[in-house]
Amino acid sequence: MAVQLSIIMLGACSERLTFRRFLASPTTPPVKLNTKIPQQVVIENGVVSVNLSNPEGYIIQLYTGKHGVLDNKNKETDRGYFDVVWNDPSSKAGMFERYILRRGDSGFYSYIIFNRPPGFPRVVVDQIRIVYKLDENRFHYMAISDNRQRYMPTAQDRSMGQELAYKEAVLLNHPSESQFKGEVDDKYEYSIENKDNKVHGWISNDPSPVGFWLITPSNEFRNAGPVKQDLTSHVGPTTLSMFVSTHYVGKDAEISFAEGETYTKVFGPVFVYLNTVSNKQQFRSLWSDAVGQLEDGLMISLDQKISFHPINGEQWQECYESKMGGKDQPASSAYVGLAMPGYAGSWQTESKGYQFWNQADKEGHFLIKNIVPGVYNLYAWVPGFIGDYKYATKITIKPGDNINLNSIVYNPPRNGPTLWEIGSPDRSAAEFYIPDPNPMFRNRLYSDNGPDKFRQYGLWDRYSELFPDHDLVYTAGVDDYRKNWFFAHVNRKTNNTYVATTWQIQFQLQNIIPGGNYTLQLALASANNARVLVRFNDPNRPYYFSTGLIGEDNAIARHGIHGLYRLYTIVVGCNQLVKGKNVIYLTQSRATDPFEGVMYDYIRLEGPSKY
Repeated sequence: MAVQLSIIMLGACSERLTFRRFLASPTTPPVKLNTKIPQQVVIENGVVSVNLSNPEGYIIQLYTGKHGVLDNKNKETDRGYFDVVWNDPSSKAGMFERYILRRGDSGFYSYIIFNRPPGFPRVVVDQIRIVYKLDENRFHYMAISDNRQRYMPTAQDRSMGQELAYKEAVLLNHPSESQFKGEVDDKYEYSIENKDNKVHGWISNDPSPVGFWLITPSNEFRNAGPVKQDLTSHVGPTTLSMFVSTHYVGKDAEISFAEGETYTKVFGPVFVYLNTVSNKQQFRSLWSDAVGQLEDGLMISLDQKISFHPINGEQWQECYESKMGGKDQPASSAYVGLAMPGYAGSWQTESKGYQFWNQADKEGHFLIKNIVPGVYNLYAWVPGFIGDYKYATKITIKPGDNINLNSIVYNPPRNGPTLWEIGSPDRSAAEFYIPDPNPMFRNRLYSDNGPDKFRQYGLWDRYSELFPDHDLVYTAGVDDYRKNWFFAHVNRKTNNTYVATTWQIQFQLQNIIPGGNYTLQLALASANNARVLVRFNDPNRPYYFSTGLIGEDNAIARHGIHGLYRLYTIVVGCNQLVKGKNVIYLTQSRATDPFEGVMYDYIRLEGPSKY
């Protein structure tokens, strides 16, 4: 979509901007503005040159040296642009994309001001992003982390491939390079969590090494919190800065505006960084240099005059996790954040406001700083414990605030002592059994034994191969969930159709407490158009508990290992259990396609409080 063009050029520090690092010197060439080219604006600083369409603000071309990095074969509107996906584009709000080029920088900053004045109609926004499409003849090496980088197939390779279970996944049958033959290319294989989405991009080695990088040092303007997953770079070559999307969450993460609702938010800034090296053999050093720019604090902070002013407000806090039967213990590595007021865990689908998160140290200390003024709730969750925490009182942040709440205590859900447990309460299914991929559908970037094994295509169908005529049976206290618990509760493929599956958890009880209530803690890491039914000791009796129809995470298809976290605390009367052998039946009853199912995070059976 077109946006209104606004350019800020800086030759020295300005009162309107605060810089953590400034590279200019008296000998650095000044920033220049050229408006002589019809319907274009060119800004340059002697290091990089940015050609913009006027007045729309599309980036027509970027230069470092003589060669442009964007794909000239694309239309001018399809090279570097700001994009919004919504249900009624005719009702668009005011959007201002601003570009900042500083003296001496090898790149430029951009940010979006999204503004809805009074009188605008109702609208629903699904996606907000910035897109860059690079020269496909030059950029072939992609990097999104230290261990996730490689030479990539081309867009033409994809066009000649075989579309698989969904359009984003393509089997490369006739690639231009033999090394890619038989691989699956899927942009979702390169997703990353918001908290880790700091640097990604591409490297060209022709005619000389050039790197193109998106650097994003903070996430307060992204939607749905720190562990929300989203796209980065992928075959095109394409690089994305995702601000809002429904990926791995579903429609609950849409931004819905009522008739006449006003709204202002700044997305960004992000830094487009271009770097070079003279020796072709050292082209991979461009990645480490880009990471170094992030670590050196190259990014800027915009002040309140343009609606983005991280203030000096701070939270210095000790957080304690309370454990049944013992004294309080530090909430080691807890995730703690400020987000718009809501219920505990509501930050997972919150997309309108800013979110400010940090992770506590081993002693439960945490610090949140540079907070936009406003009214927030304080939220938290602790790895190793179930449930979500919300501080009881709303917190108002004003400029200059320095707030200390003293110690806060989280009492996680628990009704009695643990009788058995499956998994680790970390909001992910990564610790469970992840099968080797089908050799016909392999991405060689991901090792069969590496931490990213779950990113391989088609793992959902491996369940049908492992359990062709029966379902998973797990014996609590005997089996190892890392080897015996399949990572996703999916449907079984039988004669080209899918049927519902019922998993069993078998366990022994030495005795039953008369009149006592037991508790099944059922934590889900993801759900997609699923319904989990729970029965005790008889698979044919009416279900005891149902989750109802839940989930649009689509993490099963998109190699996400988790989506939205859901916790069900199910009170179980003693009349449902027997002395000796017991069986819990978990049925995922939706069975129309391969991607309906759930990923379990953690399951625990608790005895009565006086057990």
